Amino acid sequence: MHSCPRPADENPAPRPEADRGTVDPRRLRADDLRSLLAVARTGRLVAAADALGVDHTTVSRRIAALEKALGLRLMERGTEGWALTDAGKTVSENAHAIEDALARVVDAVSGQGTPSLRGTVRVSAPDGFGTVIATPALARVRRLHPGLHTELITATRQLTLYQSGVDLALAIGTPTGSRLVTEHLTDYTLGLYASDAYLARHGAPRSTADLPEHALIFYVESMLQVGDLDIEHHLPGASPAFSSTNVFAQLEATSLGAGIGVLPAFLAHRAQLRRLLPEEVDIRLPITLAVRREAVTHAAVRAVRDALRHEVAHRTADLLPQ
Repeated sequence: MHSCPRPADENPAPRPEADRGTVDPRRLRADDLRSLLAVARTGRLVAAADALGVDHTTVSRRIAALEKALGLRLMERGTEGWALTDAGKTVSENAHAIEDALARVVDAVSGQGTPSLRGTVRVSAPDGFGTVIATPALARVRRLHPGLHTELITATRQLTLYQSGVDLALAIGTPTGSRLVTEHLTDYTLGLYASDAYLARHGAPRSTADLPEHALIFYVESMLQVGDLDIEHHLPGASPAFSSTNVFAQLEATSLGAGIGVLPAFLAHRAQLRRLLPEEVDIRLPITLAVRREAVTHAAVRAVRDALRHEVAHRTADLLPQ
């Protein structure tokens, strides 16, 4: 009797806890550790297999072998894919050194004087900031290190690193987490913006007291996952007439004259929108850069973090216009 094939991202195999006595290092294989790192980054067996150039059953088998050799469960299924257990995070943190060593071997035999970076670095960021600020930084890293694969996930939501295999995250506000290393990256400005067409039809508000007479454009309040973007906090009594979870939809609606947008300056200025009531409405929000603690020492992650810092330092006039 033949059993049905198991779906790619289903639990690969029963993994009972083995004896946690002395671990025989001869049973540990570099390929098994690389598979663990790949699944940790992507959260998916199939995506990890693609990154390693093997099939997903091979990745599943390697992780199962590693768990058996260590006598520990290293991964568990979460709502957003596979995630590391606490033991898996510890193993992953130390496995990066093996991955870096393999990359150095490749560089040495290929005659490259300067070590190049390889592997995959996944970054998450809010839609607008990720597209306009993070993307140029990631492109610069790729030019310097063609063997490095960078992934950008854009969404304006609460910070979730482990569940989605993210190495670095840019988040609005100040996230918390015992296994995160965080730093304040920059502040950015939001203001009121409108198109010339809208102002010709409706005129400009003379003060914030006039805003109820105008259509505002902002996020969908009931679906907003970032408390720092709560419009009631910044504009008490204001209620958007057009809402979207995507800041580029808000920008497009504002450009089309659908209302007055509450928009980041670095986006609104690119669209040549008019700033309204700058003295009364000048919202400053922080962007925090968070890194998984076990990924801090990884050379590729450090390179991406440095590129993000460099980009922000050169875009101050866009992020915080006078």
